[in-house]
Amino acid sequence: MKVILTDNVKSLGSVGEIVNVSQGFGRNYLIPNRLAVLADESNKKQMEDHQKRLAKKVAEQKAAAEEVAKKLNGLTVELIKKVGGNGRLFGTVTNSELAKKLSEQGIEVERRLITVDTPIKTLGTFDITAKLFKDVEATFKVKVEIDPKQAEELKKKQEAAAKKAAKKEAKKEDAEGSEETEATEEA
Repeated sequence: MKVILTDNVKSLGSVGEIVNVSQGFGRNYLIPNRLAVLADESNKKQMEDHQKRLAKKVAEQKAAAEEVAKKLNGLTVELIKKVGGNGRLFGTVTNSELAKKLSEQGIEVERRLITVDTPIKTLGTFDITAKLFKDVEATFKVKVEIDPKQAEELKKKQEAAAKKAAKKEAKKEDAEGSEETEATEEA
């Protein structure tokens, strides 16, 4: 079944392309969701007329995507997350979280355009790619840091553990020292 795409479809192509799809996919998904129309003669003629208008629209979208790419390239997004005892995050950093953080900074990017290559489950800096348009990609960094309150709590716990270990060590040395004095007194 040949259809003419009326919107960008990720796995198929962009607006105005004539693509061959299975009948079920075309009839049950593309056409009802107005992502495509049947590729018959009348629709082809309409699409040719519409193509001229679409070219202008596509150029505007590409220019907007390039503008967003300029803002995104080299940008560092800082996320503050809670961390478990082993230094790993509770959960992972998702593309919807990144999209939300970018929108807070005034850069609107759809979450489905952001690709996280490897799941972010630890603290550190990671490179993220956003595919904004057909040939327009932007790379930015995500810096995942520990929650300051949690960092203080961990520091206090470590200090308390160090004091406890020092007390244990001191008791052990006292016990060994008293055994040595008893041994010297008996001799």
